[in-house]
Amino acid sequence: MHRGKGMKFVGDSRVPAVRKPNIPKDYSEYPGKTEAFWPNFLLKEWMVGSVFLIGFLCLTVAHPSPLERIADPTDTAYIPLPDWYFLFLYQLLKYSYASGPYTVIGAIVIPGLAFASLLLAPFLDRGPERRPWKRPVATGMMLLTLAAMTYLTWEAVVTHDWKKAAEQGKIRAQVEIDKNAEGYKIAQANTCTSCHGENLSGGAAAPSLIGTGLKPEEIAKIARNGKGNMPKGVFKGTDADLKKLSEFIAGLKAK
Repeated sequence: MHRGKGMKFVGDSRVPAVRKPNIPKDYSEYPGKTEAFWPNFLLKEWMVGSVFLIGFLCLTVAHPSPLERIADPTDTAYIPLPDWYFLFLYQLLKYSYASGPYTVIGAIVIPGLAFASLLLAPFLDRGPERRPWKRPVATGMMLLTLAAMTYLTWEAVVTHDWKKAAEQGKIRAQVEIDKNAEGYKIAQANTCTSCHGENLSGGAAAPSLIGTGLKPEEIAKIARNGKGNMPKGVFKGTDADLKKLSEFIAGLKAK
């Protein structure tokens, strides 16, 4: 403050006297380091997306979806298998401590703890360090989760009976069966439907009885003497019943 001359201000040289609008520089000012969004960058994105789309379509043509037969709720021998990203949970529910009377532990408690840990991760590890070995809590949780999911997925794959699964899911020919026919009632009375299914289309342990191509005499011989997984003496009926049963099965033709 100087007497008679008013107040003098000393400005900061880092603050420009004339304010300029905050507009980013044009991409042309950075040659070789940037490009126009339209059409250069967007065209590259479309080209990459097209390559992946064509590759995906080729994959679907070369390897069609593995379809299975129509679900049969009466087939209690069928073993369902989830998609690969749920195999670790599928395997977890096989263990005694997470199945049966303890299903709530495998289905709710353990996944709930894992989900809660994921929600608490930002609060348990709040340091600015980015290197994994400097973040033991977050790194340890991540490695533990990854190891558990990898092990359970591997166990689910190696312990699953893939041959049996392919057989039980095989698409078989269907035919309209007259369940009021005498031959069908004889099949039910002799527990044929328990292995071959209510529609006689087969199951995991028994073949389909539709379109066998066998003569009634051949079918009667198998019913008496057994074949493959079918033991001898399963059929308990009379010779007349056996004749009606064999003629009924021989007449089952796929459409």
